[in-house]
Amino acid sequence: MGRFPPYAEFAMRALFLCLALLGATPAVSEPTAARLQVQGQGTVEVVPDMATVTLAVVREAQAAGDAMAALAEATEAVLGQVTAQGIASRDVQTGQLSLQPRWDHSENRQAPRILGYVARSTLRVRVRGLDKVGPLLDAAVADGANGLEQLSFSVSDPRPGEDAARADAVADALAKAAIYAEAAGLDVGRIVSLSEGHVPVAPGPVMMEMAAARSMPIAPGEVTQSVTVTLIVEMVAPD
Repeated sequence: MGRFPPYAEFAMRALFLCLALLGATPAVSEPTAARLQVQGQGTVEVVPDMATVTLAVVREAQAAGDAMAALAEATEAVLGQVTAQGIASRDVQTGQLSLQPRWDHSENRQAPRILGYVARSTLRVRVRGLDKVGPLLDAAVADGANGLEQLSFSVSDPRPGEDAARADAVADALAKAAIYAEAAGLDVGRIVSLSEGHVPVAPGPVMMEMAAARSMPIAPGEVTQSVTVTLIVEMVAPD
């Protein structure tokens, strides 16, 4: 029997290969493990060692230029006192700066009239050392600050507290996953993914006249540091 032509031999080989593939046993894929997404939260309370004070300086005058000039002079005096209290320049920041007309809205007037102008600025001061807060307020009010807009407490090194909150958050998430697994008759398997998110807990603002703030006792208490984590874990059959 003679040899097939080259093209016929190639066709026969292709046919034999297709028949072999059709007769092969298909591979059985492993079942995919069920997955659960669960969130955990960790919270720690720490004693603050730093405060942020927002001071307001307000001046009024009939002319806009006079109001701004008075504000600049008073603000410069307050900044001088802040520096004298040992506050570094990197811890002092000018916040809002505004100039607004003061209107006369008397009922017997057909149109309101400008009585003068109110110039206002705020200074955000970071105080490293809570024993400096009282003296700072005393010195600031003595040289022109007439408003305390906000007083908040924090820690200079937040990392230790955050790390403790992270560990608690992961433990909380795994504890929740274990509850779900037990209810479903399964075990918690490997962690597929883990992501983190912070939950800032901001203290409420403190607003008062500066004269009252001078004699106000300051109790820093504790500040809260919170971290949330989101885990995706596999749920596996018990051994």
